[in-house]
Amino acid sequence: MNKVILIGNLTRDPELATTNSGVSVCRFSIAVQRRFQNAEGEREADFFNIVVWRAQAENCHKFLKKGSKCAVTGRLQNSSYEANDGSKRYTTEIVADEVEFLGAKPEGAGDAMPKAATPKKATTELVPIDDDDSLPF
Repeated sequence: MNKVILIGNLTRDPELATTNSGVSVCRFSIAVQRRFQNAEGEREADFFNIVVWRAQAENCHKFLKKGSKCAVTGRLQNSSYEANDGSKRYTTEIVADEVEFLGAKPEGAGDAMPKAATPKKATTELVPIDDDDSLPF
């Protein structure tokens, strides 16, 4: 089984790209604090690279920014490539199945959310209901 669940803060703004076939891909990294303090009394953090695909990628790019808190569920993936100097490099990243936005809504995000279909009335505009003695309660 290959399953990862992380909660952390973005260390940089998400970067959105599109593959040659038109599929959206978003990349960002998060810092996850360790539970315990080190010998100096400081809490260390681990940094993870996250990859998100398709519609979720577009949402991450739209609503997340550096410092945003999110929960990521996905799988660990290792890959390798040859660098310009000919050496072999290895990378590990989390391919996200789900990204949940945590914390406060970023500024301006309210503009993208749909508004209620009917406006709320003030209590002074409400019409009183006649008492009906036939009600069982």
